[in-house]
Amino acid sequence: MDLDAFTELLTPRGQRALAEAVEHRDADPVAAATSLRRTYDAALSSAALTQARLRERARAKFGADAELMYFTPHGLEQATRAEVAAHRATRLLSLWRSSHHAGAGDGPRVADVCCGSGGDLLALARAGCLVDAVDTDPLTVAVARANAEALGVAERVTVRVADAASVSPEDYDVLFADPARRTSRGRTFDPMAYSPPWPVVLDLLARAPRACVKVAPGIPYEFIPEGAEAEWVSYKGEVKEASLWAPPRAARKTGLVRLATLLPGGHVLRDAGAVAPTGPLGRHVYEPDGAAIRAHLVGEVAELVGGRLPDPMIAYITGDDPVDTPWAARYEVEEALPFSLKRLRAALRDRKIGNVTIKKRASAVDIERLRSDLRLSGTESAVVILTRIMDKPSALICRPGSPA
Repeated sequence: MDLDAFTELLTPRGQRALAEAVEHRDADPVAAATSLRRTYDAALSSAALTQARLRERARAKFGADAELMYFTPHGLEQATRAEVAAHRATRLLSLWRSSHHAGAGDGPRVADVCCGSGGDLLALARAGCLVDAVDTDPLTVAVARANAEALGVAERVTVRVADAASVSPEDYDVLFADPARRTSRGRTFDPMAYSPPWPVVLDLLARAPRACVKVAPGIPYEFIPEGAEAEWVSYKGEVKEASLWAPPRAARKTGLVRLATLLPGGHVLRDAGAVAPTGPLGRHVYEPDGAAIRAHLVGEVAELVGGRLPDPMIAYITGDDPVDTPWAARYEVEEALPFSLKRLRAALRDRKIGNVTIKKRASAVDIERLRSDLRLSGTESAVVILTRIMDKPSALICRPGSPA
């Protein structure tokens, strides 16, 4: 889809084509395209069918809003889930108000320097911010502008074609950046390959009165700037992203503040300097949420459940008493044995286990191959955890205790 085709999609004729494409999105692609081309040209038909398919995929991230929104494939891939974007926008507004003593009707001016399809600018505008958004791609800018119109926040948003490096963050209350993490070869995990590159992002961040940068949850710690607060966010047990928060310039200090947030519950865990002790395997095993692991807060989770590490290098926690916490899934250990396919198969058959959920950490075992090799046929279920205990490969046969 090019800019001309997208522009036509916004016309009354284009909207009719899109409505017809939505009706055909579950049909055979060739049949759907043939049907639309009886009325519309090939470019418009293709654009309408593309949007219909993207809207269907976008429902997982945007819910009912997806039916009104527009996307590009790359824009949807990188777009922030609506609940996560709303959390960040609310937090940004709260932090700004706490330092400005602003009234409820006031809102900060935010520079969104890598706006993409506009998922974050929509959340920011809905939270009460005034957003000046830029992106280098004219089609992406047109999509973001159309989304602001479609969701009724256009009066709080401007979107224009510009390079992030051309923006003066000093002119705004807050800088928000979501640098693109895709190259022509696919997704990149190297911040130096972001667009804009990491040095440009750091320069913008250093000059901004206050800033928030969205990054991949696996960002290497050495790329996190001094004085930032790094927040890892998990949604329904899956780590979605990390955000680097830079406080007002006068308040920036040395060191790194780490925290994890669980959504939709809104639970927050902060670095308290806790160090988990090491000890023998107990009756229960706890699997910390991925956000706590990424934020290096396993010690804090262990403190919450009164637990210890059965291996000092692995993020499983063990304890003798059952403690429920949103920060970890709990499993009751029924049997622990040195890892051996033959022994594990025999133990599971003795328990009439026919269905297993296999988890692993610090294990080279191929899970799907193991599942096949176990050849189970019982009627019971179990969780099998493959890990190391004091550096020895082990298998734990467990019952679920509580979800995270």
